[in-house]
Amino acid sequence: MESLNINNEKIAQHIVQWLKKYAENAHVKGFVIGISGGIDSALTSTLCAMTGLPTLCVEMPIHQAESHVSRAQEHIAFLRSKFDNVSSDKADLTSTFDLLATTLPDIDDKVKLNLTLANTRARLRMTTLYYFAGNHQLLVAGTGNKVEDFGVGFFTKYGDGGVDISPIADLMKSEVRSLANHLGITQNIIKAKPTDGLFGDDRSDEDQLGANYDELEAAMMAYDSGKTAADFEGRELDVFNIYSRLHAVNQHKMQPIPVCEIPKEYK
Repeated sequence: MESLNINNEKIAQHIVQWLKKYAENAHVKGFVIGISGGIDSALTSTLCAMTGLPTLCVEMPIHQAESHVSRAQEHIAFLRSKFDNVSSDKADLTSTFDLLATTLPDIDDKVKLNLTLANTRARLRMTTLYYFAGNHQLLVAGTGNKVEDFGVGFFTKYGDGGVDISPIADLMKSEVRSLANHLGITQNIIKAKPTDGLFGDDRSDEDQLGANYDELEAAMMAYDSGKTAADFEGRELDVFNIYSRLHAVNQHKMQPIPVCEIPKEYK
């Protein structure tokens, strides 16, 4: 699925101007982005670079697959060759993660343990990005797209979900691909199978979610239009049920933190 009818140039200009205005109003110098080797971080960092403001790209490997590392380095080289305002740094968090893991109690449920440790990796990266942000007066730019952030909640709360701004969170995955192509991001990154890289193996987002982004995007649009499971059959029904379940169970990520309001007569 490709959104071929969108105005890529207008969208790019709109996001770039939005980023510039937000940074100016926040009285910060620019942006910091974690570069994973995936299309979302590649697009986000390119849009940030296009503002002309200082844009810091940070690699944060934790037992990372070599393919992820090489794609991240390829994209950073691409940006630095095009934009004088782009700089890069690296924080290898492997030993930090390993040390933290040894200090925490083990549990018998290995599936639950592995998921918890995967989320811990994302939270270590968030902490690291805010270290760079604080030192250089930058905003942490999020890399989540619309399906991840508002559809299935496929992100780590206070991990990759812990950001200052979300430039591409109103773009479907197909729109991310279309805009990335328009901006000349390398095909090696655009065509790479999406993965969060949090488990130290080659599992993809599709392996974890049970459906690919094109399928989930279609399900999200159907769900938002008011359709129900009764409108589908076969694979479409399976994906619609996957989407509906994830959308429901991950509402705690998508909604503001609940606040217990105290009745005025009690105060």
